[in-house]
Amino acid sequence: MKFLLGAVVFASILPAAAFAETAPPTGLYANLGYADTHSSGVDLGAIQGRLGYRFNNWLGVEGELAAGVVDDKSTTTVAGVPVETKFKLNNAAAIYGVGFLPVANNLDLIGRVGYGESTVRARATAVAGVTPIEVADTADGNSWNFGVGAQYHFDGVNGIRGDYTRQEFVSSSAPHADVWSVAYSRRF
Repeated sequence: MKFLLGAVVFASILPAAAFAETAPPTGLYANLGYADTHSSGVDLGAIQGRLGYRFNNWLGVEGELAAGVVDDKSTTTVAGVPVETKFKLNNAAAIYGVGFLPVANNLDLIGRVGYGESTVRARATAVAGVTPIEVADTADGNSWNFGVGAQYHFDGVNGIRGDYTRQEFVSSSAPHADVWSVAYSRRF
């Protein structure tokens, strides 16, 4: 009888222990990585950081900051004069609501929706005769952002995260952007 009672207690504890082992931790997390942005033939790269808080297994919020590190340039000819145009992401910031779907121990699928702002600098240089002519402008763009991703934590604390985010800019003249990112992830 004692053996049967012990087996029942063990059988009732086992599922709880298994759930506790696979339940993702809640709390503060941070990501640091690289983001590659594609928009209307322009490819820009940035160092990207995120700071977030996971309220429970399913929901969280995160802020994101980025600073441009890889510029893009193109050359065209206007009225027989070559014009070189350089694009640079100065910075970007966004806030997201995040949904998590735990699919395995330390593995989550991620969906996120948010709002952001990006500042891009464009500089065009033309050489007419011997005098270069340069025109530069900086543009700010606000966007509704949405995306998906996945993260895996090797030891429950340190891991890797990959994301795809679509930026739909509010201004009808601004092109939309696709952002691919990979990052180191740390839970606190």
